[in-house]
Amino acid sequence: MTAFPRAEMEDVVERWLQANIDAEGTGDWRPLADFFVPDATYGWNIGPKDDVMCIGIDEIRDIAFGQEMEGLLGWRYPYQRVLIDEQVGEVLGFWKQIARDTEGAEHEVYGLGGSWFCYAGEGKWAWQRDFFDFGHVADLYIRLLKSGKVSEDFAERMNKSATAGRLPGWYPLGQTPAPLWPVTTDQP
Repeated sequence: MTAFPRAEMEDVVERWLQANIDAEGTGDWRPLADFFVPDATYGWNIGPKDDVMCIGIDEIRDIAFGQEMEGLLGWRYPYQRVLIDEQVGEVLGFWKQIARDTEGAEHEVYGLGGSWFCYAGEGKWAWQRDFFDFGHVADLYIRLLKSGKVSEDFAERMNKSATAGRLPGWYPLGQTPAPLWPVTTDQP
């Protein structure tokens, strides 16, 4: 078990939340990679066939915050609640996923979304795991495409996902190079 000062963890969470708001405004999520240690991992499930896992800060920047956020300009992920456990050095944040179409209308993805973090100290994450309702995300993507109210970048993203096979960082279900369920510091 690794304990951290509560004030230190609250500070990094506040800076993380502000960096997310900044990224929503600019559409460039890559600066968020600066919150990770060099050998950090970041992963999530992407439906019934694939998981995504980024190993190291470069893949986190290029894949998680680059490739995977392409075409989502104007989308927001407002955190609704953040729970901090300074005794084990972990954070759990629950967020909504809100899409914006080209006419400015917002569309909220139904279901829960969130991120689970392990704090490494000095303002950096050791790992992050995301969860969200893939079925509802896929449904919204399809509805947006059918409406025609999507940006060219979003349409290109969907085309690439549909035709390129497994994108960089995508692995067959359960075959990621780091476990999707990371070993936590308080495991029995």
